[in-house]
This record gives sequence, structure tokens and C-alpha cells, in this order.
Amino acid sequence: MDLKDIQNLIKFVAKSGASEVKLEMEDVKITIKTNPDESGKEQVFVQQLPIAQQLPQLPLQQSMPVQQLPAAEPADSKPATPADDDSKYITIKSPMIGTFYRRPGPDKPLFVEVGSTISKGTVICIIEAMKLFNEIESEVSGKIVKILVDDSSPVEFDQPLYLVDPS
Repeated sequence: MDLKDIQNLIKFVAKSGASEVKLEMEDVKITIKTNPDESGKEQVFVQQLPIAQQLPQLPLQQSMPVQQLPAAEPADSKPATPADDDSKYITIKSPMIGTFYRRPGPDKPLFVEVGSTISKGTVICIIEAMKLFNEIESEVSGKIVKILVDDSSPVEFDQPLYLVDPS
């Protein structure tokens, strides 16, 4: 469901005179509440929450013995190395809930990319919360190693956004 669909739904609910509408779909839950204020004008409140994918719970069977098989390696395999040793990197986390943007506008260049060198105070992204666009500045210096969030996607408080190599 995109923004235009949500706006049309709000208009429909406002015209219908309903005070509250809840809509649940596969990946989105929307609640629209309308409350008239003292002046007689209606105020519309919209809450959109992504519904987490739930995996079915499988029952544990403790009575079954666990059989370990010898590990087989292909003849041309190399010794196992950790895919990404992220422990040496600093994680920049989201300071708020909102929508993550990698650029100041649709036709503007990205704030940072993988390989960009940043310093303290460098604007690294924007997080939109309640129609306010908050510039997020880096609190560390280093080189961007990995971007952990897609552009225009919702983020939670304390959600990792970037990995930075401080060296």
C-alpha cells in the first residue's frame, strides 16, 4: 500500500463519518482515528505498523537422539574463514523511529556510499518522523564499510544503519 492509497483511505473515512477504522493486510496494519476538536474540525490520526513475518513454531522432540555426521569438504575447498568479521567495525544506529533516506531529495546525490570517508558531524542520512526531516550526523570518524538499511525504508530506534571502519 503506497502513500496515495493511504491518503485516499483517509479521505474516504473522513467523509463516511466513522470515528475509527482498522485495516490489516499481509504486511501492513493501519488504524485511522478521527476526532473532532473544540473548533468542530476533524483531526485525523494514522498509525501504520509493519506486521512481522511469523514463522510457525515446530515442536521440539527431545526423545530423538541426535546423530552427528562427519563433515565432508569438497576437494577444492579452502579453510573456513568468517564471512564478515564485523566486530572490528563501529555500528552507527538510528537515534529515532522513522523513515530512512540516503539522500536529501530525489534528485540530489547520496549523503554517503560504501567507501566514503566520514568525520564527526558529517550528515550521513535523514530520518523522517512525523513529517519532520531530521539530519543524522555521524558521531564517529572513519570509512563506511556497509550500509545496512535500504533507502526509503522504515527504521526502529537503535536499529543498525551503517558499519564504519574507524582505522
